[in-house]
Amino acid sequence: MKISRHSRTAGVLAFILCMIPLLCCSEEKPTFEASEIEKKAFQFGGYLEFKPVVLWPDKDSPFYQLNFYDKSQRSPIDEYNFTLQLNGKYEKGIFGFYFLTNSAAKYSYYDDWDQKTTIFEGYGSLKPTTSLSIDTGQKTMNWGKGYAFNPVAFVDRPKNPDDPELSREGWVVATADYTMSYTGALKTLTLSPVFLPVYEDVNNDFGKTGYLNFGGKAYLLLHDTDIDFMFLTGSSRTTRYGVDFSRNIGTNFEVHGEFAWINNFTQIVVDSGGKTSTKSYDAKSWLLGIRYLTERDTTYIAEWYHNGTGFRGSALADFFSFERSAYGSFNSSGNTQQIAKALQLATGPYGAINNTEDYFYLRVSQKEPFDILYFTPAITLLANTHDKSFTLTPELLYTGITNLELRLRGGIIVGPKGSEFGEKQNNFRAELRARYYF
Repeated sequence: MKISRHSRTAGVLAFILCMIPLLCCSEEKPTFEASEIEKKAFQFGGYLEFKPVVLWPDKDSPFYQLNFYDKSQRSPIDEYNFTLQLNGKYEKGIFGFYFLTNSAAKYSYYDDWDQKTTIFEGYGSLKPTTSLSIDTGQKTMNWGKGYAFNPVAFVDRPKNPDDPELSREGWVVATADYTMSYTGALKTLTLSPVFLPVYEDVNNDFGKTGYLNFGGKAYLLLHDTDIDFMFLTGSSRTTRYGVDFSRNIGTNFEVHGEFAWINNFTQIVVDSGGKTSTKSYDAKSWLLGIRYLTERDTTYIAEWYHNGTGFRGSALADFFSFERSAYGSFNSSGNTQQIAKALQLATGPYGAINNTEDYFYLRVSQKEPFDILYFTPAITLLANTHDKSFTLTPELLYTGITNLELRLRGGIIVGPKGSEFGEKQNNFRAELRARYYF
């Protein structure tokens, strides 16, 4: 039996509203057993998540028109997301194996059921000494000191600034860490070479196939400052260099930054008439951020990010003009040639996360306000500093039920026509995430 769209939307909203009282329910005190802290050779865990989402689309948005040009339009749109994430490790002597899998299923009005299982990590580790470890397999490297952005993460998939702490799929690599300790100003030095193969069936979406790429990172703890130098070279992507740092100025105040230089970066651009061209240049990206914790447990995270690989000037507005022209051509003649070209660009560089140049990120969270235990409200701002468009995300997090995390979020997108966020597919969104850990 097919449930009507109005019933499904009402059901989602009712479910979200019914979960809110749980934020005020009595908390459970954690208990500890001695067996819980004993180190075991095999450890296994994960979480099961249910996330209903309601979206209010902007029907004049280029991305909405491209994604639904041949479908019946509706508003709001409801989605039901299910995620099972499993992680585990086995350690015996100098050998270890680690894995992280992600199985996701989604039901939506337009796509019906869609499901996919992905191996995020799965690698073996050899630790012959306390100062040397060698890892081979699929692994997330986590380069960079930034919270929402990492321009120096040359061997990682990009974060989603809307939820930076989500796990990400790694690349198949061979890497090592060799650590040396000293007694002077330089206290620690760690060298981490990385080999990243790109072939038809290995890392084939990283770049040009048929090559073995080489990179590395050198970590220094110098004068109580964490510093990394990194590079990546090979034929799959152009050569790039980076440096980052992190330092605690005080007990509750931290400063961090990153700088990346990408040689001969190639960018595809389209003009308002649909003509594509490429341009190459040396791209320079940087990030500067702070993290501050007040005496009242308020946490501020702020980051300024310049994306040297992003679109400049009117490039994004030209794409929007071309898309609207292609959509108008489809409505008048039924010709899909131009709209297919626009859709290809939208699923490529023009649909990438934060694809223009300059951004400001601010997140403010308050732990247990008004002495409400296990309750943390927060609000996040992500702004494009050029076109003055932005997203605002308030959220409520409750963790007072053993192994259960409840997070209620809203999303508000603001911006004029032709701006990055003003042309996003949705104007508003509401979601509830119920995540059970085991």
